[in-house]
Amino acid sequence: MNNLQSTTTLNNGVKMPWFGLGVFKVEEGPELVNAVKAAIKHGYRSIDTAAIYENEAGVGQGIHEGLLEAGINREELFVTSKVWNSDLGFEETLAAYETSLQKLGLDYLDLYLIHWPVEGKYKDAWRALETLYKEGRVKAIGVSNFQIHHLEDLMRDAEIKPMVNQVEYHPRLTQKELQAFTREHGIQLEAWSPLMQGQLLDHPDLQQIAAKYNKTVAQVILRWDLQNGVVTIPKSTKEHRIIANAQVFDFKLTEEDIKQIDNLNQNHRVGPDPDNFDF
Repeated sequence: MNNLQSTTTLNNGVKMPWFGLGVFKVEEGPELVNAVKAAIKHGYRSIDTAAIYENEAGVGQGIHEGLLEAGINREELFVTSKVWNSDLGFEETLAAYETSLQKLGLDYLDLYLIHWPVEGKYKDAWRALETLYKEGRVKAIGVSNFQIHHLEDLMRDAEIKPMVNQVEYHPRLTQKELQAFTREHGIQLEAWSPLMQGQLLDHPDLQQIAAKYNKTVAQVILRWDLQNGVVTIPKSTKEHRIIANAQVFDFKLTEEDIKQIDNLNQNHRVGPDPDNFDF
């Protein structure tokens, strides 16, 4: 991985960029459209949204305008969305996919994920994703917020193994056991909230490492993701930060640095616990 277009190869052979833009909690409107356009302009080739973010239309607009301005094809972009809990079920998930495509104004998604492992519902939803995949409607399918036992349960009946598991992942929540499991099964781990919603930016250990490389703490954390083999999608709407976040390909953390960052783990979540959520 030496630039923003560097990719990892998923277990079905599809190439996914290591680095992308997340748009969680960014409302519809010019700020969102401009953020997506800025990301594409500055070399990002992966955009991640979800039905529940209620911003797929703006993301779609940003993608269309961004591609046009950058003079690149849709095929050069990797677009992810997710099916929400209330739409989990075979027919419901198929319909939710169509709705997402419609809002985004796209013919296909590169990656479609089950957003949360709602008990009793995710297996039917997975059959729908398998159907979309087998029909060539989506390039890759996966899950989000699945723990080891959810993955084991899903794979017991699945025809197709998930290609990606997107989870909360940052230095306070390193999920080492989950990472070892996904690696063993060829499932690519992806980080949401990689910067822990900004809560780690003044951590002295991270500031010390950042100073050593003349980098920001955010850049150090994002680099740590990549060196751990984790795809990362930091969120920002500010163009200067979108640029800065991606400046992580010109330095390399040492093994000691990585160990020091790993040691910050407290199994602490800023988002819901996948085993104990109710929505």
